[in-house]
Amino acid sequence: MKKTIPVISGILAAAMILTVAGCGGGGGGSSDWHGKEEWLKAYDAPTAAAVLPTSFNGVYGTVAVHDPSVFHDPKSGKYYAFGTHFAVAESADLIYWTQTVAEGSSAPEKLYGQGVDWKTILKQGVAHTEGSTGTTWAPDVEYIGGKYYMYVSLTTAFGSSKSIIMRVSSNNVLGPYRNEQVIVESDGSGHSNAIDPELFYDKDGRLWMVYGSAFGNLYIKELYSTGKNAGLPIISDPEDENYLGAVVWKGEHNDEGPFIFYNAETDYYYMMCSYGSLSSSYNMRVARSKTPEGDRYDKEGNLVEGSGYQDIAGHYVAQEGGGNKLAGNYQFNGGPTDTALGHNSVIKADGKYLVVMHVRNQVDGMHHVEVRQLFFNKEGWPVLAPNRYAGESLGVVTAEQVAGTYDVVLHTDGTTANYAKSVSCTFAADGTVSGGMTGTWSLGEEGYYITMTLGGVTYSGVVAPQYKSYGTKGAIFSITATSDTGRPIWANGAVQTA
Repeated sequence: MKKTIPVISGILAAAMILTVAGCGGGGGGSSDWHGKEEWLKAYDAPTAAAVLPTSFNGVYGTVAVHDPSVFHDPKSGKYYAFGTHFAVAESADLIYWTQTVAEGSSAPEKLYGQGVDWKTILKQGVAHTEGSTGTTWAPDVEYIGGKYYMYVSLTTAFGSSKSIIMRVSSNNVLGPYRNEQVIVESDGSGHSNAIDPELFYDKDGRLWMVYGSAFGNLYIKELYSTGKNAGLPIISDPEDENYLGAVVWKGEHNDEGPFIFYNAETDYYYMMCSYGSLSSSYNMRVARSKTPEGDRYDKEGNLVEGSGYQDIAGHYVAQEGGGNKLAGNYQFNGGPTDTALGHNSVIKADGKYLVVMHVRNQVDGMHHVEVRQLFFNKEGWPVLAPNRYAGESLGVVTAEQVAGTYDVVLHTDGTTANYAKSVSCTFAADGTVSGGMTGTWSLGEEGYYITMTLGGVTYSGVVAPQYKSYGTKGAIFSITATSDTGRPIWANGAVQTA
């Protein structure tokens, strides 16, 4: 029987592939927004038993893309990750990736044309940024009205907020891109930083761009969703007081890489961004709102205000980063030290929400692309999978299947360079937890939600089949959850032999 599932059903929606930042293309608007009916549809909760990814070969491919923005090409069916320094990677399934364009001196020619100086294509941007010729930052590619549009940004210098976002177009996903048009620019005063653009459609088909980075606030600006100006700003006059758009996250904590997506089952817009130093304390944050440009709240109901927030009584509360933390630096026993998880985008594919992000590799220092599934707990808050995506789906599990020894990572709740390291815990079938953390656990009647009380703190999340790619590799059950105050916890179980 069909029913509206408040949270988790959106993860297991009927097969459809579309980017959240543009919903897979189309011209926008309610008449031609690709997949709108499916996007807003409610689905049955999973009732089948969870299936472990035992057939996965453990090969993901290694690609370096800093600040990846994911795009699904409706023509080829491929997925692309476009990033800073002109890098591009591609995948057929969001699991295995290959490098399409590597960072380097020849990279711009791959996107702007052999023998063509990209600075002449982006001449308005170069002029505004006083001759900046270094690199472009965090592009976003969209397919609107039968054409590919790349939204790309420049700054005067690294660390400068004198910046600009432009749009160029092409008939092919990999270019060559031409016809520069200015979307928004910042004057360097520090109130805004016109970089890191990401587009998305709201549930009514209106098109928005969220942007901004360190040295300024994070903004949202409405664009035309239909007609000859589709994808261009509704307000384009720099003298207009609403030119920059509305502030949606105050930039007081080196926040960057904003991304907004809508979940029809919860009827919330989720905004993600990254905090801290890219080389040491980077971490992913999330807050949610009822409208694209409306106030955003954390898990405790506090109004998020950047590096602090206002509590429900209206008092300012200082803290190390607003919003709820999704992930920071961590290390599972026998696993790598993962740093700088973040500057992510989100895609909805085969009914699953997937986060495409970079992770700094401790061996070569590059920012490698990783994809992880984003689940939603029973209260409608996102929780990030502890492991890379291997095609898994949520399913019903039993207490006997979940019972076992786990490596448990309790993330820090602030912005810090310290690594959260795992401890060993035993989850007994009788609902007790012993070892490095002690307490209780229980499965929800749905068979995939889990509630844990560890050290007197309650965590709500999901149990998921996954693939562990370090140490003893193979299919496992993992747990991802968040506390009442929004502190994330992950657990990886033992490799399953059957």
